[in-house]
Amino acid sequence: MSEKYISLIPFNNVIKQVFRTIHLSFWITSILMSIALINPCLGAEPTATKTLPEENTSFQTTDFSSLFNGKDLTGWGYRNKKQEELVFDSFNGKNQSYDGRFKVIDGSLAVNPNNYVELNDPSYITLWTEKEYPNDFILTIEFRAAKNADSGIFIRGIQLQCRDYLVAGPYKDLKNYKAQEWNRIEIVVKGNVAHCTCNGELLEDALKLPSTGSLGLEADRGQVEYRNIQIKELQ
Repeated sequence: MSEKYISLIPFNNVIKQVFRTIHLSFWITSILMSIALINPCLGAEPTATKTLPEENTSFQTTDFSSLFNGKDLTGWGYRNKKQEELVFDSFNGKNQSYDGRFKVIDGSLAVNPNNYVELNDPSYITLWTEKEYPNDFILTIEFRAAKNADSGIFIRGIQLQCRDYLVAGPYKDLKNYKAQEWNRIEIVVKGNVAHCTCNGELLEDALKLPSTGSLGLEADRGQVEYRNIQIKELQ
């Protein structure tokens, strides 16, 4: 074999290797294209995951009417005794009672704030709704009591104690009551009987009531704040 022929052998091997590589690349490209046609999502840019907004789990009372607008004492007032008759003294448009015992502070109805005037007439220690409620109803109200504070919610003239319960009683065994924080009372009145709970725990199972009357908030001892006072009258 001549030297010229021998020198061509390595060159031929290189050519064969190049063709093998091209042939292999062609088949790999064909396979990838086939897969892409079958599943168009392959090779696409990843899509950012859409995060759904969190569900609003706050308590909704769309079918309730608000008894306190968070701005002033419209709809509330004192009942003053004049000539053996109770006369309603309205605080419509005012942000506090004339003795300062009931005052709107930061959207809450504060009872017994520090700067109030002590009056001798006991009728002034209760703030009443102008309207009376003869029908069955559901009343919800949030309150926050200072330590050992004493207030009350009047239902047609009958009082449900609203206090710093674990200290002032009378419901000292409550498990869900949060001292010096906001708590929620629900009062369901049916057939002149009230079922009352605080944060879902029973306060009064069957509080007997008269057939009609106003709602009231008592100012007795210490500061108690109220907010989200809402009512739903039942037909």
